[in-house]
Amino acid sequence: MTTGTGIAASIARKNILELHPYRCARDDYSSGVLLDANENAYGPTSLPTKCLDPYDNCNTLERYPDPYQIGLKELYAKYRGHGMKPENIFVGVGSDEAIDLLMRIFCYPAKDNILITPPTYGMYKVCAKVNDVSLLSVPLTPDFDIRVSEMLDAVTDETKLLFICSPGNPTCKAIPLSEIEKVASSEKYKGLVVVDEAYVDFSKEGSAIELVNKYPNVVVLQTLSKAFGLAGIRCGFCIGAPDVIQLMNNVKAPYNVNSLTSEVAINAMKSISTLEKNIASLLAQREVVAKELEALDFVVKVYPSDSNFLLFRVKDKAIEMYKTMADKGVVTRYRGSEMHCDQCIRVTIGTEEENKKFLQLLQDTWKDFQSK
Repeated sequence: MTTGTGIAASIARKNILELHPYRCARDDYSSGVLLDANENAYGPTSLPTKCLDPYDNCNTLERYPDPYQIGLKELYAKYRGHGMKPENIFVGVGSDEAIDLLMRIFCYPAKDNILITPPTYGMYKVCAKVNDVSLLSVPLTPDFDIRVSEMLDAVTDETKLLFICSPGNPTCKAIPLSEIEKVASSEKYKGLVVVDEAYVDFSKEGSAIELVNKYPNVVVLQTLSKAFGLAGIRCGFCIGAPDVIQLMNNVKAPYNVNSLTSEVAINAMKSISTLEKNIASLLAQREVVAKELEALDFVVKVYPSDSNFLLFRVKDKAIEMYKTMADKGVVTRYRGSEMHCDQCIRVTIGTEEENKKFLQLLQDTWKDFQSK
């Protein structure tokens, strides 16, 4: 049961605050002769492909993982800085688990609402629908800036979560921390400000993590899927005030992050030089691709990017170009149905070879359409 006077106690659902979390076998003991969790002491039936010695269990896969990922949290807190500690960090299955948990913890179904700023990440809307939570929508400006005054005017007493995607998807634009701070510091809004930073490592703007200690209503979502290049392990983080994180730990599944994911994530935190090298290469290619797109006469606009992708607008036939290119082996994303994104295509920055194939096929496809 959770008690206290912090932000979590003031806005969380009563049944969540009264919840006695499931106690894992590993909550009490994690070493010794472990005969407490009905595991199979004879070892795993299958091993990771790169585990060469079949008699070396590599990861003790017959054992349940650390339910709270303390080792990973310590490394991640040290890497992100700003005074963060393990108690400020929730580890989950990508950022999506954290989004869902926040709605389940803080939003009463069929009563509360969340605020989003389209065009934005689609999972906010999906999770809201699944959890029977209403949506308030305050669109970004055509230049993809948030409208702070309008957002604060739109919130109600039932608005528990306000999502700011920065850098945005599909906008690829980072929101200045000064704008986020205006929302967090306003007396008009009493809920959580959720800053989704999946692409933060590609941006010069900096992370809203630096606001967490100053504003206990700020929580930050991050992931290893983008800059770290580990989408396949599904590992994400929520960084926030300890009372918020404690509720997330109370509500999550007992062993939500598996041992293999944890091992790879920990290794990644010990490989920051590789991360920095890969980011530098990607940003250099982002500049190359942007310049090439800007030089094409059928490309109307290339939006500035703080992410690992570019959003650009063509004169017309964007959806036809997207489908034709996909059928020929180069897959992008059509974003023309999103607000302010008419005739827009989103392209992820790939390797130099992949980018050249994309640019060539884009030009060939446009020429084919013009000749018909």
